[in-house]
Amino acid sequence: MLSSQQRLDAEFRAASRVTVIGMVLDALLGVLKCLGGWLFHSQALLVDGIHSFTDVISDLVVLVVMKLSRREPDSDHPYGHQRFETLGTMILGSFLIAIGGALAWDNTWRVMSDAPLPVPGWPVLVIALVSVAGKEWIFRYTRRVGEHIRSDLIVANAWHSRTDAFSSIVVLVGAAGAMTGFPWLDAVAAIVIAVIIAHVGWQLAWNSVRELVDTGLSDEDTDRLRTAAADTEGVLNIHDLRSRRMGSDILVDVHLVVKSEISVSEGHQIGMQVIRRMRDTLPHIRLINFHIDAENDQRGTITTQQLPTRREIHGVFREGLPELDALGHHLRLHYLGNQVHVELFIEDPDVRLPSPEQMLANLGHPAWLGSLKVWRPEG
Repeated sequence: MLSSQQRLDAEFRAASRVTVIGMVLDALLGVLKCLGGWLFHSQALLVDGIHSFTDVISDLVVLVVMKLSRREPDSDHPYGHQRFETLGTMILGSFLIAIGGALAWDNTWRVMSDAPLPVPGWPVLVIALVSVAGKEWIFRYTRRVGEHIRSDLIVANAWHSRTDAFSSIVVLVGAAGAMTGFPWLDAVAAIVIAVIIAHVGWQLAWNSVRELVDTGLSDEDTDRLRTAAADTEGVLNIHDLRSRRMGSDILVDVHLVVKSEISVSEGHQIGMQVIRRMRDTLPHIRLINFHIDAENDQRGTITTQQLPTRREIHGVFREGLPELDALGHHLRLHYLGNQVHVELFIEDPDVRLPSPEQMLANLGHPAWLGSLKVWRPEG
C-alpha cells in the first residue's frame, strides 16, 4: 500500500505528464493559428491563437502549483498545501479575464470602424478543424487524469481546453460567413472567442474565491453528512456541522450529543463510527474533527467555564466530609445543565456513612452541586 507521500508523488507525476503533453500541443496550435490568422487575414483565428498561448501559460501555472500543493503537511501548513492549488486557479482565472477583456475591446472597435474588413482565406478553415480535433482529444485525456487524481485544477485545465475547441468552432463559423459575403462575421467571431476566454476565467476565479473564504459544502451534501452522523448508533443529536474545502479535499467539524453516563472511550468510539459513515458518504473528506457533548449546548442552559474543577471539588469534599480520606473512594463527575452532578463510589461495603442528605448539608449545599449519589458494593 502506498504511503501518503508516495500517493502525492504519483499524482504529481500523472498531472505533470498530461500537462506537459497539453502544453506542447497548445504551443504548436498557437503558432499555427497565429501565423494562419496573420497570413490569411482572419482576426478570429489570430485571437484563437492567443487563446492557445494562454493555455500554455496556464499549463505552466498548473505545473508549478501542482508541485507545491502535492507536498505533505508541515509545521507551517498543518492542514496541507492544497490551497496553493486554489490560489493558482484564481491567478489563472484572473489572467484569462484580463486577456479576454482586452481582446473583446480591441475587436469591438474593429467592427465599429469604417475601415474595410479583409476576407479570410480557405486555409483558416483547415487550421480551425485541426484545432478542434486536437483540443477535444487533450480535453478528454486531461479530464480523465484530473478525475483520477482528484485535482480540481487539472479538471479546470481540461475544461479550458474544451473552450479552446469551442472557440475554434466559432472561428469556422465566422470565417465561413466572411467568405460568403459577410466579412464582419470574422471580427464578431473574434469578440465571441474573447468573451468565452473571459467567462472561463471568471468561473475559475469565482470558484477559487469561494474556497479561499471557506465556503461550505452544498446544502445537499451537508444534509447527507448530517443524516450519516445522526443515524450512527449512540448519537442522540448533532449540531454545529461545518465544512470547508482545501483543493479537492473536504474538512469537517461536528458536535455529537451522546448519553451523559457513557465512558469517554465509548464516546470516542461513537465518534470514530461517525467518521467512517461520513467518509462512506463523501469519499473526498480528508479530515473530520468531532466534539463529544453530553448535552445539546444549543438548547437550554449552556454549561459555563466557572464550574469547579475536579481538584476543587475534591477539596470541598475533603473539607465537608473528612472521613472520606480514610476510605477507598472515587468520584465521577457529570457537568450538565450548568451544574455538577457527583457520583461517590465507596470501595468498602461495610463502612458507615451519613445519608446523602446529611452529606449535602455537611458540604454546605454549594450552588454548583446538582445532585449527589452514593454507590457501594453489596456486602
